[in-house]
Amino acid sequence: MKASRIAAVGLVAVATLWIASGYLFPHESPHSRAAPTPAGAAKLFPVGTIEARVEPHSRKLALSGRTEADRKVMVTARASGVITEINVRRGQHVNQGDVIAVLSDEAREAQVAQARAVLAQRKAEFEARSRLIAQGTLPKLDLGNLEAQYKGAEAALAAAEAERDRGVVRAPWSGIVNDVPVEVGQAAFSMAGKEIAQMIALDPILAVGEVAERRVSGFKVGDPAEIRLVTGETAKGRVRFISKTASNTTRTYRVEVEVANPTGAIPDGITAEMMIWLAPAPSARVPRSALTFSSAGDLGVRIVQPGDKVAFVPVTLVEDEQEYMWVAGLEDRARVIVQGQDFVREGQLVEAQPAQDARTAER
Repeated sequence: MKASRIAAVGLVAVATLWIASGYLFPHESPHSRAAPTPAGAAKLFPVGTIEARVEPHSRKLALSGRTEADRKVMVTARASGVITEINVRRGQHVNQGDVIAVLSDEAREAQVAQARAVLAQRKAEFEARSRLIAQGTLPKLDLGNLEAQYKGAEAALAAAEAERDRGVVRAPWSGIVNDVPVEVGQAAFSMAGKEIAQMIALDPILAVGEVAERRVSGFKVGDPAEIRLVTGETAKGRVRFISKTASNTTRTYRVEVEVANPTGAIPDGITAEMMIWLAPAPSARVPRSALTFSSAGDLGVRIVQPGDKVAFVPVTLVEDEQEYMWVAGLEDRARVIVQGQDFVREGQLVEAQPAQDARTAER
């Protein structure tokens, strides 16, 4: 026990002497000397920046909509009778003037024959009595009455022939028969306007959407456009129509894009997205994360001015991408803070360094 106490006391004494030697005999080396720090100096906050490049950028306006047939009409019967023939079926292409259906005669041909006979009689009377009037046998006042009777017979024949032709239903223009809601044997009445067939024209096809009132002035009729169908197909076209009247409920304007569709591959009523190229605008591409708000609530970015001082620049959005934004309001080659912008304030001095992903941000 006595030996262990002596050993412990000795270890404590040695440790005490070693610690005291550091205060009594300090040893300094070039590596151990600390660099003097000026009084009142503070370390600057480091930020990552990229160099904004301002260039003309063709903006794209995306509108959701659907396709519509250029023309769509329900062909109706204009005469009374029973449907005796139907010469078309759903999905069939017809040319202008092709016979779609035929109605029963209903004595229309007989009325034409009667009108022809009356016309022949009036013509003969007019010619014979005209000669007698020229010879002075009949008074000249009868010539006007004879001519009126002759012209009336001509008009009656034309009306009878028109009524007969109404019994044959023809295609008003070239297109596709979309529906035939009647069958042979059904009655048709001209007063009711019996629907015989629905026709649509798919070339060209229209893509229809609605644009907000604040963007309606950004493009015009004739501007290039592209549509993307819900099936993934794309097609190019041009703006054909921009409404001059806004919807009372949505305050939006109807926009139509015309696309060539010679084969009819694009159907009517399919969901489509329209991309309209707007006029180029000077803008810079910055990461979405670089956008921030000022103390006044303005949207913009923070930049590093000459002298490494922070400043806030309000910007306006030109186009929105997934990771980047095209903005207007920046000067060319402005140093935009993309790392640490939320930890500094306007007027603060910072240590500006190129951002690690500067190449990606400037792409």
